[in-house]
Amino acid sequence: MELWSLIGNSQQLDGGAMFGNAPRAMWSRWIAPDEQNRIPLACRCLLARDLDGRNVLFETGIGAFFDPAMRERYGVVEDRHVLLDSLAAVGLTHEDIDAVVLSHLHFDHAGGLLAPWEEGQPARLLFPNARFLVGREHYERAAHPHSRDRASFIPDIIRLLDESGRLELVDQGKPSSLGDAVHFEFSDGHTPGLMLAEVGGVVFCADLIPGRAWVHLPVTMGYDRWPEKLIDEKKAFLDDKLARGVRLFFTHDHDCAMASVAVDDKGRYHAADNHPMLAGWSG
Repeated sequence: MELWSLIGNSQQLDGGAMFGNAPRAMWSRWIAPDEQNRIPLACRCLLARDLDGRNVLFETGIGAFFDPAMRERYGVVEDRHVLLDSLAAVGLTHEDIDAVVLSHLHFDHAGGLLAPWEEGQPARLLFPNARFLVGREHYERAAHPHSRDRASFIPDIIRLLDESGRLELVDQGKPSSLGDAVHFEFSDGHTPGLMLAEVGGVVFCADLIPGRAWVHLPVTMGYDRWPEKLIDEKKAFLDDKLARGVRLFFTHDHDCAMASVAVDDKGRYHAADNHPMLAGWSG
């Protein structure tokens, strides 16, 4: 099995929202904002090639499903579906993907499931040969969202997944169709039922830890529904990965795909041994 980092469409979002209670004077040293206070964010996906003979894609990024006005509102940089280009660069198409694992269904993680926006055309699901794995608890949240995060979900995605006949809802502690090669654990601090996938000694951190700056325990996002719980979950998560030597894969870090967990002499967690990309990594 080989692991590849694949870039999807990038975003520019408000730095204050991304760093929650951290002051601008602090977070602007970690990621420099533009004149509108926005910071660059990747929507990076992880590809496992030949995972028991299958091509498994972990997340799809934000994609290009937004119309031009919405693309501008949410700071999506490119107007094409970048993930499709990234797949082509490694010799694949979306039709070659056997399974898509979705940590959660917020549009910046699941929007890439949809074909690029075309005026007057209905939403259309890509990846026609893939099973779609989502945590059961989170799928219920997406189908019946709270008013606080309703705008983070795209009803067409929920409907199309349900209609596909290829949706697999994953329950905590129960096996999935991916078998023992992929281990799942769950988190509730960012959104109920966030599903974190570990494969080949690498864990897809999703929005529990969006990038290196968020490895520091007190740092959370304004988008997190339950920041104090997230911090507790993050500490347990990092302690486990540090003890077992599991590396962290970041979806939103603008220039780092993977890092190891380290702790300094004051007990503060941070990212070490940074990798800007993965290209056939096998540990």
